[in-house]
Amino acid sequence: MIGVFDSGLGGLSVLAALVDALPRADFSYYADTAHVPYGNKSEELIQGRVLAIGEHLANHDCELLVVACNTATAAAVQALRAAHPGVPVVGVEPGIKPAAQETQSGRIAVLVTEATANSQRLKHLIRDHAGRVEVFVEPCPGWATHVEMLQLDDPALAADVRARIEPLLDKGVDRIVLGCTHYSFLAPLLQEVVGSSAQLVDVADAVARQTQRLAGPLAHGAGTLHLHASAYPERLHAALPRLRLGHLAARIA
Repeated sequence: MIGVFDSGLGGLSVLAALVDALPRADFSYYADTAHVPYGNKSEELIQGRVLAIGEHLANHDCELLVVACNTATAAAVQALRAAHPGVPVVGVEPGIKPAAQETQSGRIAVLVTEATANSQRLKHLIRDHAGRVEVFVEPCPGWATHVEMLQLDDPALAADVRARIEPLLDKGVDRIVLGCTHYSFLAPLLQEVVGSSAQLVDVADAVARQTQRLAGPLAHGAGTLHLHASAYPERLHAALPRLRLGHLAARIA
């Protein structure tokens, strides 16, 4: 069993990529909906939740863990690995490296939660992979909550997206990194504003490839999916068709 978790619905974007890469693997997805969003929480709270969920999944036969949340990875992936030295852990980090390698203008932007924006891990990623590139870090408060509430067509959200993205395009940004797994579900809305001026950079497929490399015999299972949530589990099931992930419902055990 491969355990995948996030603060809520955002990690489902990663789960979809994982299922595509490992169609016969068994997955257990945990949404920490009692504490969503993580983006405005303290590092101490996030770390506590990550360790608790990691322990829960490890105790329920998960032999590989995927932290399908940029904020949780930034705050706690090292602590999680230390707590479970025998369990491979795959984190999700903003695609700074590919964006910096591919930019033609020398300017990239990273859309993140407040917690990720303030994290040392993001600072280190920028330092290590974008030394010759100008990086604009754009916190996007409220976006993850809109996804959680399935308010993807909210005019207020569309206005906020435009207000944040257009100034970045005016600065010459040509790569925009989706630094929160929730933001993958906003890609159509973002693309409307970006047009052909820039490319969106999502790392879900890269995370899936890394998980595939580490899966070993876990890649060969019954192809089942178990969904769990710390609050309102019925919302997790109901969200799948709304997020165009109805194909995952057929795998639910």
